[in-house]
Amino acid sequence: MKLPGFPRIQLAHLPTPLERLDRLSKELDGPEIWIKRDDCTGLSTGGNKARKLEFLMAEAQAMQADTVLTCGAVQSNHVRQTAAFASKLGMDCHILLQDRTGLHDALYGTNGNVLLNHLHGATISHRPAIVDLQTELAVVLKQLQEEGRKVFVIPVGGSNPVGSLGYVDCALELTLQATERKLPIDHLITATGSCGTQAGLVVGFTAAKAGIRVTGISVKQDQAVQEKNVFDLAIQTAHLIGPGALPSRDDVIADSSYVGPGYGVPGKDTLEAISMFAQLEAILLDPVYSGKAAAGLIDYCRKRRFTAGEKVVFLHTGGAASLFGYGNIMANRAEELS
Repeated sequence: MKLPGFPRIQLAHLPTPLERLDRLSKELDGPEIWIKRDDCTGLSTGGNKARKLEFLMAEAQAMQADTVLTCGAVQSNHVRQTAAFASKLGMDCHILLQDRTGLHDALYGTNGNVLLNHLHGATISHRPAIVDLQTELAVVLKQLQEEGRKVFVIPVGGSNPVGSLGYVDCALELTLQATERKLPIDHLITATGSCGTQAGLVVGFTAAKAGIRVTGISVKQDQAVQEKNVFDLAIQTAHLIGPGALPSRDDVIADSSYVGPGYGVPGKDTLEAISMFAQLEAILLDPVYSGKAAAGLIDYCRKRRFTAGEKVVFLHTGGAASLFGYGNIMANRAEELS
């Protein structure tokens, strides 16, 4: 199955690699662990947002936008990749960065993704946690339109039905890779935040009749809230494709056990996961998304929720650039938790 008929700008480095993690599998003494390297999609250090932006920025071009407007947390991977796409396509990019963590550190506010936003030439403004970002976006949109700009607004995380098509396509890509390798995948585990990645995967695997169970590790919301949000977006996305892509409610799992101290704040299990992946597999995770998802993967293996003989794929959503903004914070957290 392919996704014909949807406008798309193919800039990401696809297909991304599918690799077996031998040392991590041996260390955890459980399932055979593989990794889908969506940290290797290109465009400003890569990440899962590249897949979504291929579809979203095609919409922007179709409406002849000269400016894109989006928002996210201070160290947002989505914002950084949107700024990169905009620079590649010759569009202006205006971004709102919201302080969602309460972390106050010079590196956090200036390095990592924030530095890359500046390098891509984005116009950046900041908002406190107490404001409603949708309201703030509407205010900035009006200002830009009054300046004569033709503005395309991209939601948080690029997570709407069109953006989620990027992960429908990823599910089809992974299904093909698994078939070619004769690799029967039992489970896929990944971070889930703004919902588009998990929703797209669920819809894609349903459409492909792949039989792969997706477990999202929530980075912020309680399980019931996150699962509802993912399922609602999955249904909207499936309606773009056709009735054969409609998932059931049982297809959506979003475990919130690994949120830790809160969004964007790494707990002890996240720090351990980042260290294990770096030291065993030379793979860099981030403390906001992939690190928490990896903490879930490690715990599932230790508790034998994923067992010997099973094949598990960890979808790496990228974000390692934010490590350079979290250097002091991670060191302090490690000291506090030791």
